[in-house]
Amino acid sequence: MECITSVTPTICEVVEVPRPAISTDRTLTGVVRAVRENIGTGHVERCLVFAPDAIGRSLFRERIDRFSPVLERAPHMAELRSVVPPKTPVCFASMFTGAMPEGHGIRKYERPVLTCDTLFDALARAGKRVAIVAVKGSSIDTIFRQRKVDYFSEDYDKEVRSRAIGLIEADRHEFILAYNQEYDDEMHRNGPRSPEALRAMDNHIRTFQDLAAAIDRHWGGHDRLIAFTPDHGAHDEKDGPRKGDHGQDIPEDMEVVHLFGVGKGGHR
Repeated sequence: MECITSVTPTICEVVEVPRPAISTDRTLTGVVRAVRENIGTGHVERCLVFAPDAIGRSLFRERIDRFSPVLERAPHMAELRSVVPPKTPVCFASMFTGAMPEGHGIRKYERPVLTCDTLFDALARAGKRVAIVAVKGSSIDTIFRQRKVDYFSEDYDKEVRSRAIGLIEADRHEFILAYNQEYDDEMHRNGPRSPEALRAMDNHIRTFQDLAAAIDRHWGGHDRLIAFTPDHGAHDEKDGPRKGDHGQDIPEDMEVVHLFGVGKGGHR
């Protein structure tokens, strides 16, 4: 399996922006190939990355029928390994710098503002307008601050969805990152396969559908990429205060599936 660090160089490759200084050069070749096959020699003009927390490969494989709406919009699959420890700020720092934890500096559950080069810095240097839409106080809302990025801190997932759709409709940003956390919250409280957690998973799938539909309506004139990129998985926790958890170097926590969809713009 490739690593989630490959997300940043892949995005940089298809939008034709130099990688961050600390990023790996290992791209997801299948995704790059799909972009080239669909849009030819051009580059991706609009990109939306939807990052649902804690949706692991084991959950995806067990409930793959429930993910069919995501696969319809984003059929290009990459099975990836997360980073150790598979904790949210560590994982998203690696995903959006292209670097392992020892490179970006977050090596445990802590949420400092990153001082290293990131995907968002690389996009901003190239003149791209970037929006980060996340639940207020979450890792993504916290660790990527102090950059030339438009930040939208929302009360919870529903508000993130509404804000992201509004930004798509306005069509002023070339790159949007939208983060949701309900599954992670319910998984910790009730267990990874609990009815509450599975309802949250379904909510993330519906949100992705809604974002993809908005992109089709409002970004139809642009060559575009949409992605579904969870940070890590989760396991049942038999002993302890939480019914579900993550943070161990085990397949349930470490393995994720990322899904990508490519759209050809209707250029005149």
